[in-house]
Amino acid sequence: MPSSSSASTDTGTHATGEHTAGEQTAGERSYAGRSLADRKIERRGRFREAGLELFGTLGFSQVTVSAICTEAGLSRRQFYEEYTGRESLLAEIYDSIQLQTRDAVIAAVTSSVTDAEFDIATVARAAVTAYIDTITTDPRNIRCSFIEVGGVSDEVEHHRLAGRETWAGFIADTISSVPGTTARKIDYEATAYIGALTSVVHRWGTSDPRPDRSEVVDLLTGMLVHLALD
Repeated sequence: MPSSSSASTDTGTHATGEHTAGEQTAGERSYAGRSLADRKIERRGRFREAGLELFGTLGFSQVTVSAICTEAGLSRRQFYEEYTGRESLLAEIYDSIQLQTRDAVIAAVTSSVTDAEFDIATVARAAVTAYIDTITTDPRNIRCSFIEVGGVSDEVEHHRLAGRETWAGFIADTISSVPGTTARKIDYEATAYIGALTSVVHRWGTSDPRPDRSEVVDLLTGMLVHLALD
């Protein structure tokens, strides 16, 4: 089963991988019993949640750095210690939503194929349902994933398109990990599918009234099964 992320983290150790006695790295220094690394993680989490709330309700163009800081309860100095600007925060929020969604798809597929009598349609339906449920449960996720991330800047647009390629590769790799699926290279077909998937889910997620979810699941499941089989 493919991993939803191949990101690695810096451990902060010396080149030898060891510290001398009594020595601390920057990430290990503590304040009020909490390390700098832990406080950094907490700050970024607070900024992400603030950005998700404001970008996901008011829209990217209506939100200032000062508003984000007020929502997060943190300072502008702390913001610029973590991000180059609003665009980099939006890109991180986008990535976080996509990673959460891929994790949900992996869990759904893994659970489906544990049944010795599984069939491809059942696995495909579980994957599609996991995608839709994860990304559309919170309206802020829909807005940040499909609306606000588009047309912000050349850098963010490049990031969004790279994210599409990541999804296409993930779909192709996930299909190939399921027994009984096609042995063909399906890179372009996976790219076409992710385009259809995001367009359909975006339209469904922002429609009022919405068609019944089962109609969308049936449509996308049928397309995925066609892609997965020779």
